[in-house]
Amino acid sequence: MTAPPRTPFRGLWGRVAARSLSWRGIAVALAFIVPMTLFGSIILMTPSPSIILGGRSGEDCAEAATAVDLSETARSDIPSEYLQLYKKFGQKIGVQWNVLAAIGKRETDHGRSKLPGVQSGTNYAGAAGPMQFLVSTWGGKAKIKIGSGVNGYASDGDGDGYGDIYNPADAILGAAKMLKRNGAPDDLRRAIFVYNRATWYVDQVLEIAKRYDATGDIGVPAEADPNCDSSYVATASSEVVRKILEYALAQRGKPYRWGGTGPDAFDCSGIIYMAYRNAGLTIPRTTFGQWPFGEPVQEGSELPGDLVFFNAGPGTSADHPGHVGLVVSPGKMVEARCTLCGPIKVTTYKDRPNIVGFTRPLENADVVEQLKRALT
Repeated sequence: MTAPPRTPFRGLWGRVAARSLSWRGIAVALAFIVPMTLFGSIILMTPSPSIILGGRSGEDCAEAATAVDLSETARSDIPSEYLQLYKKFGQKIGVQWNVLAAIGKRETDHGRSKLPGVQSGTNYAGAAGPMQFLVSTWGGKAKIKIGSGVNGYASDGDGDGYGDIYNPADAILGAAKMLKRNGAPDDLRRAIFVYNRATWYVDQVLEIAKRYDATGDIGVPAEADPNCDSSYVATASSEVVRKILEYALAQRGKPYRWGGTGPDAFDCSGIIYMAYRNAGLTIPRTTFGQWPFGEPVQEGSELPGDLVFFNAGPGTSADHPGHVGLVVSPGKMVEARCTLCGPIKVTTYKDRPNIVGFTRPLENADVVEQLKRALT
């Protein structure tokens, strides 16, 4: 093993020692040390994240989102139309584009396969289209008019109002949603296994995904990186909202547990209940209690701190929603979803089916009184 290269700092001290710390040597040393000490202090006092201190700055995240991440394998193997769609919908939904592409490769060679069920009809298992959805999983028909009644992953990726299982844009968007729903971007093995329930399939998809990325890694998309979301708290409309968001965001990575109110695990309404308590406010504990508590908010007018409700689970309905998330920015929420859905994290609700509505607990009359008492 070779010795590490000598630094100017070490070499200087060697020369100073050789001169028995003569006054001239001391003066030279001080002339070097003082500027370096000041420089180090400036680095340590810098408030923004840096490579030295760890974490990402806004510039780092922007660069990560636009970095050239294609391997030569990806450039030569993926048709340009498909590559654009993998990238577009991977970023939109918040899943790894190269995993989407790997599934497209494994299923139909990015739509180039001539086997039954790719361009028309179904294969022996009932799968169809470039991403090989089961027609039943897609929504019951190969082509469905998109609306509130769709029960499946049928999606409109090209904006024509229909979810066509054979249309690459529609199919890739549907696949991204399915991965997201089942654990991506964090729990990829689970998400891919749900897509095709075989461990060998999971291994093959992950191996292809690594070959498609320039670094050979399967990272988390920049929009799903907790270090890239400082704006959630920075844009809070008040100190109360800031405290609510800070608490909820700090619980990311912890597991879901039914009835949980922390500190180690939460359920969907438990994390919201505790986030409001962190701001000194008391709201109902359960989803069923939280739904009628807040003032209704029109979709598109929701703000950070508001709640978004879903018709989900046994015994729930449009008037009795069973799931809730905390809005942190337009289209994004903190969510504790279910035991097998991965850790608490920020997810999108824009494309989530079965949204019942939005409410604003901060405008409930009792909460308004709590805020008034806190100011007196």
